[in-house]
Amino acid sequence: MPKKILITGGAGFIGLHLARRLAAEHDVTLLDDFSRGRVDPDLEELRRSVTVITHDLTLPMPQDLPRDFDEVYHFAAVVGVQYSNEEPERVLRTNLLTTIHLLDWFSGLDGATLCFASSSEAYAGSVEAGQAPIPTPEGVPLVVADPTVPRSSYGFSKIAGEVLCRNYAAAHGFPLRMVRFHNVYGPRMGYEHVIPQFIERLLAEKDPFEVFGADQRRAFCYVTDAVEAVIALTALPDRETLLVNVGNDEEEILIEDLAKKVFAVVGRNPALAAHPAPPLSPVRRLPDLTLLRELTGHRPKVGLEEGLSLTYAWYLGAAAERIQAG
Repeated sequence: MPKKILITGGAGFIGLHLARRLAAEHDVTLLDDFSRGRVDPDLEELRRSVTVITHDLTLPMPQDLPRDFDEVYHFAAVVGVQYSNEEPERVLRTNLLTTIHLLDWFSGLDGATLCFASSSEAYAGSVEAGQAPIPTPEGVPLVVADPTVPRSSYGFSKIAGEVLCRNYAAAHGFPLRMVRFHNVYGPRMGYEHVIPQFIERLLAEKDPFEVFGADQRRAFCYVTDAVEAVIALTALPDRETLLVNVGNDEEEILIEDLAKKVFAVVGRNPALAAHPAPPLSPVRRLPDLTLLRELTGHRPKVGLEEGLSLTYAWYLGAAAERIQAG
């Protein structure tokens, strides 16, 4: 049966991919303030099959918003290391206020399920402090390793978001899914993350090619795989709160080797110049996906080389559009 679905941050990266996947079968509404989400051909195409509401969630939810949604995905947030380092106050204010306002409104709904987008950054301080193993499961203690470093603003905002959601769900009795995303990438993810930054620098023919944290390890998850996992988790009949890692644990890679894979996809071979990683950047990040598999049977379908090729094709097209537009 078709569902009524609301996605906050629906014009953003994961939000738009999620909306595109759900719109074929359900009645989907996107809510976004367009501070990071973009009005572009992808969104314009999607407008034909979804409702788009422009609203700043640092203010309370619109009073005339329907209250008969079956599922609400709360993905609105300021995301990215660059924003955390340069605008930590904005990251904290936006991420906390949007979650509080969403929860105040959601608590008045009847029978809806809430999915909250958290992040592996919530436990990054725990790994740094030696309080969490790698691969990292969901139940580790959460630690802010150094609150004086601006980057900690994002991880703390997600810790606070999880605590807020968990306590609202306990008080009001609604089903809650909290998903900790791990290095999700793909078309239309902006320009503040490692893979699109690599692509953009290669398109600009940078040589030597600078890589920060080349000796660090990550496992990257293509966006359509992340979307399928989130949909499966949200559709589970369980009414209790679930906190679940979402990512790809099958292709862990050194950042230096990631750069070389992107070189191969783009068809360039610049000299690689390695530099130390920024403060609080985890040496290694790898999720334990045991719970996700037990609950949904989910496994990633898009390998890293295929995902990089799909991502490069989108950014190459976006670069051509920018040149054409002048």
